Order: sequence, then structure tokens, then C-alpha cells
Amino acid sequence: MDEFPTSRPAANGSASVVDVLVPVAIDQAYSYRVPRGLALKPGDVVAVPLGAREVLGVVWAENPNPDPRLHNRLKDVAEKLDVPPLRDELRRMVDWVSTYTLSARGMVLRMCLRMGEHLGPERQRMGVRLVGVPPQRMTPARRRLLEILSDGLLHGKSDVAKEAGVSPGVIDGLVDEGTLSVEPLPRENPAPEPDPDFAPADFSPEQARAAETMRGLVTAGGFQAALIDGVTGSGKTEVYFEAVAEVIRQRRQSLILMPEIALTGQFLDRFAQRFGVRPLEWHSELTPRTRARNWAAIAAGEARVVVGARSALFLPYADLGLIIVDEEHDQAYKQEDGAHYHARDMAVVRASIAKIPIVLASATPSVETEVNARKGRYQRIPLPSRFGGQHMPQIEAIDLRREPPMRGRFISPRLAEQIGFAIERREQALLFLNRRGYAPLTLCRACGHRFACTICDAWLVDHRFRQRLVCHHCGFSMPRPNQCPHCGAEESLVAVGPGVERLQEEATSLFPNARTMVLSSDLITSIETMRSELNEIAEGRVDIIIGTQLVAKGHNFPRLNLVGVVDADLGLSNGDPRAAERTFQLLNQVIGRAGREQGRGVGFLQTHQPEHPVMKALVACDREAFYASEIDIRERTLYPPFGRLASLIISAGDRPTAESFGRQLASAAPFDERVQVLGPAEAPLAVIKGRYRFRLLVKSVRGFDLSNYLRSWLAKGPKTKGNLKLEVDVDPQSFL
Repeated sequence: MDEFPTSRPAANGSASVVDVLVPVAIDQAYSYRVPRGLALKPGDVVAVPLGAREVLGVVWAENPNPDPRLHNRLKDVAEKLDVPPLRDELRRMVDWVSTYTLSARGMVLRMCLRMGEHLGPERQRMGVRLVGVPPQRMTPARRRLLEILSDGLLHGKSDVAKEAGVSPGVIDGLVDEGTLSVEPLPRENPAPEPDPDFAPADFSPEQARAAETMRGLVTAGGFQAALIDGVTGSGKTEVYFEAVAEVIRQRRQSLILMPEIALTGQFLDRFAQRFGVRPLEWHSELTPRTRARNWAAIAAGEARVVVGARSALFLPYADLGLIIVDEEHDQAYKQEDGAHYHARDMAVVRASIAKIPIVLASATPSVETEVNARKGRYQRIPLPSRFGGQHMPQIEAIDLRREPPMRGRFISPRLAEQIGFAIERREQALLFLNRRGYAPLTLCRACGHRFACTICDAWLVDHRFRQRLVCHHCGFSMPRPNQCPHCGAEESLVAVGPGVERLQEEATSLFPNARTMVLSSDLITSIETMRSELNEIAEGRVDIIIGTQLVAKGHNFPRLNLVGVVDADLGLSNGDPRAAERTFQLLNQVIGRAGREQGRGVGFLQTHQPEHPVMKALVACDREAFYASEIDIRERTLYPPFGRLASLIISAGDRPTAESFGRQLASAAPFDERVQVLGPAEAPLAVIKGRYRFRLLVKSVRGFDLSNYLRSWLAKGPKTKGNLKLEVDVDPQSFL
């Protein structure tokens, strides 16, 4: 688009006016005057006054005919930032996501401008160098510092102070005496150039055909969607790396989306082995300055490959040529607060807008993706065999009705026996239980009192490592007491049910000489900590891994040949219409960690219902039977992808207010024979953080414009006030 020249005034002869979208919870753009001498165009990042503060915003459009009566009341744009403008493609994406999800446009834009005050030119970092003038006096601290600087090289001031164990004041004193000089450090390049021909993979014939298809997608250009449908350990990553290599050759950019939990050092190392350097990362653990530096490199086109969590989808790529969504079935791609969006689905939208290919990869595709592949909307690229000729794990069910664990235990005798055999063979075993903490419930044996959260409709989870009872919904916690607060009985509190911490206690009791490690999100303080612990496992320094779903996400443990699922039924009875699908995917993925490099993997499913279709499909390794059954149920009940869903959650500080508003809202729903409005009903989690919750579920036929229906309904329906809150979730993934 052309710039708005300062010589072109608005239609009324005054200074030109632009509409600026600001990253706050509003849907409309605000009009601002353009100061003379400043040229702006759509996409430019600007600073504008908003109320009593100054905020970042983006020029969304020219306003050629502003209301002359308001012109003198308009505020001026404060400045234009020296950063690349947001391209038309990204602005269209913001508008599309806002319209589809009913989120305020400003909140969607906020995801594109994550930098806040860090956006703009990077502050020059300074370093110090030894110049040879001896100090007037020598101290131990100065001696340590000068020994490090004796190489004559330029060192970062904070880095060398930390290495020498001295304060910055020691450095400043030597600078004042002329012993050290201060010089600007060369700017770091946050995005080293990957080499597409650094180390091409040695493919099997099956993989080579898939890789050739990948390269063909990129060469053909335009919007195309493909599914790499490969069993665990089949080399999906190496295959889609070939598409990335082709994009690098075209001097364009690639985005690889992953569930944040899967951004492991293993993946980054595999990337470096293929391309010679690590990719640019984007996730919540980056420091604000690193995020700003990476944002700038992406916007300038310097970053060829970005690997990131779902928020990386909204970055301002200079020339995006390919999107890959790894583990596309993963629930972590759904954003559950702020703007409710599904990153996989919105990635398809962005690829469509940008007219570029998108590749989805999974060993257990979502039902939505599977249906799209079956109907030919997505090209299916199959990888039915493991790389290197390794066999898929053998899976057995342990019927807990016939082979129960000993009283007070949770590992059945057969599973314990097999773990012992694995340890004797110097192999690793994994015990999987998707439940954090020590126990999900604590009660008093004397009076039956159960410890519940004071502000949520949930039991407190016993976390023995932290010695606290914790609510997993609001974060409330309290020390584990020595006596019952209800009856005063001492030594009467008992943990009910297992969590991963309790499993570790049992495993240590059964195998006292084995080295154990718990992998659980509440015990891992950072991505770097997680990477370190995963490396310990990969290097064989752990015998028994006890983990939650954290261990199911694409990790490669060479010595792991046995997986025991302690409670395979856990996810099947929560009222979620996707419960069977998610259980099948999760258990398939976690058992798929076994036998990837040597030996034959085996998985044991401890279950009370071995006749359940999910258990039967897993044991028989019959994925097709599961999908056929699940797709048939969805089609008959008109659940996604054969119908549309939206969830409206009403919450308030008291139950009657929430319920009353829910009834008013339901009665205001426009009649349409293609739509069902169910509820209001109390949400399964009826109280969270002291707020009472009611749910309306809206169901429609597949081709219906549900977003527009909701928009019209909410515009005419009752309005929230006071402490009432209404959240709209189009295509909900959570039903709590």
C-alpha cells in the first residue's frame, strides 16, 4: 500500500487522520491526527495517547473523511516506531480471528505485539577490555578479574563480573584508573542461517517418498494442506525437515508449531544435526529482551526458521513460506483465556490467507483432521513403519478386577514383575499416571472430613514434595496439617488415591536400588530444567520414570522398552465428548515411547474396563477400528467435525445471579431450526476462584455461520453488569 503523504490532507483540508488499533480489550480502532512531517501507512507500529497513558498501536486504515466536528478533539500520533510494519496478511489474520472467535480485535492484536516497552531499537550492550595500565592497588577481587581479562578480548561487563565473582563496582574502579577500557559489544545475530544441505537424512524408501512429497508441496507453492500420518518413531520430523530445507533454499521463512511442553532440547539438537544451527525459539520462558530481539529478527526476515508454542502463530513474519503443526492433535494448542482460539485451526487460516502450504503431523490425528484427510481436503502422507525396522510396542491389558494390586498399592503384581525384569536387563521402565501430586484427596478417618478448596468446587491435592495441599484450579494452597480442622483428631489424615509422587514412593519401595525420577509440570520450574531432566533419562541415568502427560510429547528415550499405564481409565469418565479420542491419543503416544531404538517395546494398560472400545483398539493396535467407531458416533450425533459447538460460560460472585442471567440469555436466543441452545446448566466445576459458573452449550449444523449467530444474539441479549462475566468459546475443547 502507498504511504499517506503529509501533503495529502483529510477531505476537510485539515491534517490527515488514521485509524489506529490498540492492543487492549476493545474491538474498534481509534482515530488520531497525523502530525505534519510524519508519513504513515497501514501496518505501521506507532505510539499513541490513550487516556492518561501512551500505548503501542498499529495503523489499521486511513480515515479520509473524519467528522470535522471531532477533528480538533482528536489527539496526535506520538511517534512512529522504527520497526517493520505489520503486513496486510497478518492484519487480515487479526480481523479473521476476531470475527470467528468473537474476541476483541485489540486482544488479538496484543498477541502480535508481545514486546510492550521492549519493542524498538535494542539498547547497545557495553563490554570491557584490558588495556595494560596497572592499577594503583591490587586486591583479590581485582586479581581474579584481571586474570580473566588477560586474554585481551572484549568481555561483556555483567558476564565477566559474574565469572570473576565480583561486583560491577570493581570493574568501574578499574575503568576509572585506566586499566580497563569500555567498548560497545558487537550485536548478536539472534538468527544464525541454517544450511539446507548441512546433513541430509538417510531415508528409507518409504520416508524418501514422503520427503519428496514435502519438497513438492513447497515447490508448487500456494495454499495446500497435508497430513504426515506416521506411527510413533517413524521419522515424521526428519521428513518435514525436507519441506523446511526447501523453504530455506527459497530464502523464505518457516514456522514449526509445537505444544510448549514439547519444545525439548532433543528436538532442537535434531534440528541442529540436520541444518547446522538451532532454530529461533519462541515460548513463554524467553526473557523480555530476548523476545524483543527475536521479534525484530522475525519481522526483518532474518530468522529463517522459528520453532514456537501457539503464540508464535501471531508473529509478524516478513515472508512466511511454510507452517508445520507438530503433534497437531494436542490439546495444548487451544488457548483457554483471553482470545479463545485453536492454534492448529488458526494456522490453517493463516496459511490460507498467505497462500502457503501447511503440514500437520501426528501419530494419532484429531478426528477433525482425520475426517479432512478422508474427504480429500488434506493430502495424507503415510508413514506406517518405524524407522530402522523397529517394531511397534506390543500392548497388553491388565484387568484390575482379576489382577488387583495389593491393598494400599497401585502397581499390579504382573506390572511390578515386568518392571523388575526390565531393570535386570538394564532397560528403562516408565510408569504413566496423568495425575500430579501425591494424592487427589485427603480425608480424616475419624470424621470423614475432606479437604476442599475454599474458593473452588474442587478437592485439594496433596503435594508431599512441597508439603502443601493445593488447588489445581486457582492455585490456593495450605500447609498439610497434623490434625483434622473439623474434629481435631490427630494422626487421622489419610491420602486417597495415587498421584505421581505416591507412585514414586511405591516404586522406591518395590525397587530400592533403582534410580527414579518424577516428570510432572508442577515440579519443573523452567523449560531448561525440563530439558536437563530429559537428557538425564536419555543418557540412561534413570531406571524408572514416573510421569504425567509431560512424558508423552515426542521424547526419545533409547533405553526405554516398558511402559505401564497405572490408570488407563482415568480420562474416560469426565463428560467430555472428546474423552475417548483424547484417551486413545494420549495412551497411544505414551506407549509409543517404548522400543524406539533397541529391543521390543511393550505396554501394559491397567484398566477396570478392558472391554471398552478404546482399550480393545489399543491392545489390538487397530487404529482404524477406533476412528471408524468414533467418526460414526460424531456423525450420528452431529458433534464436530459434523456439527459446530460454542460454549457460553456465565460467572458471578453468587449462584442466583449467574443462574438468572443464564436463563435471561437463553430466552433471548434467536430461533433458528439449525441451532440448539442447551442450558443453562451448572458447569461441572461449579465454582472457580469464588465465582459461580453456569454454561450454555450452542450446537449447530456444520455449514452454519455460528459466529455471526452468536454476535447477533449477544448484541440484542441482556448485558453483563456488576460482577457478572460472560465468556464465549467457539469450538470449545474443555467442558469443565
